[in-house]
Amino acid sequence: MDAGHGIMENGGHNGAKGSYSFEDEICLDVSKELVKKFHDEMPDIRIVETRPTEKIVPLHKRAQIANENKGDLFICIHVNAAVPIRRSELVGHKTVTYYTGKGKNRKKRTKTVPQYRHYSLPNPAKGTETYIWGSHKNEDKELAMRENAPMLQEDDYKVNYGDIDPNSPEFIALSLLKTKQYFKRSATLAGFVQDEFAKVGRVDRDVRQRGVGIWVLQATAMPSILVETGYITNKAEEDYLNSKEGQQELAGCILRAVRTYIDWLEKQQQGNDNSRRERPGKEDIAAMLREIEQYEQHSR
Repeated sequence: MDAGHGIMENGGHNGAKGSYSFEDEICLDVSKELVKKFHDEMPDIRIVETRPTEKIVPLHKRAQIANENKGDLFICIHVNAAVPIRRSELVGHKTVTYYTGKGKNRKKRTKTVPQYRHYSLPNPAKGTETYIWGSHKNEDKELAMRENAPMLQEDDYKVNYGDIDPNSPEFIALSLLKTKQYFKRSATLAGFVQDEFAKVGRVDRDVRQRGVGIWVLQATAMPSILVETGYITNKAEEDYLNSKEGQQELAGCILRAVRTYIDWLEKQQQGNDNSRRERPGKEDIAAMLREIEQYEQHSR
């Protein structure tokens, strides 16, 4: 269980900001609620929290925790944000003076120019969407930079991740090779999550793929999903995300989706014993990083 973002060493928040709350706080609250529901309703499932406190955990460490514990699922909780909508309106006209010509031919002239007021409106975007990692042609750099920002700020960035660009085509291609065996399971779980959200009246923004560098989806050697629980930049959504009722509802949806996923997986395995595949562990991830390093050395 991965609660996105967290409080940095300097005490600052990391992630999106609403009118009165922060993404990292909501992520932790929803994650804690989900952990509690798992303990109460599915006690046989072992839950490992990659960020059990308000403090931020490096992204490489989150993936390492999941891989070393040989997790069967990686569920990352996040909160979405949308940029304000910019508007302009005509508020009047103004007469301005200007000159043409030079010397004796210089003449004073006037003209009327429109005056505009520029302002921003809150973005009405709302709803939930669940991401899986996959190959995609549309590289949303702003999204990747926002999600990978903690990774790039770590003191030992190159020690922990190597000399790599998580948004580079080479890294994406290598990651795809390592994670493609989990694509169907990740997509199936993500679909079940969105189905449960829709049942309780949440706006369903569908299952989506991220083909840009989102480390926790790329580096976890297991079916992995990232759940955007709502838009903190929408006041009604922010209130819902901060409410106990909203957090319990979100956690309940994810729990029911996991139940459905387990039932689906058992049927798949019963129908095809050959579908079971050995899960790569820490050595596989290290091998992937070595491949990336070798590629970059040869390309210099």
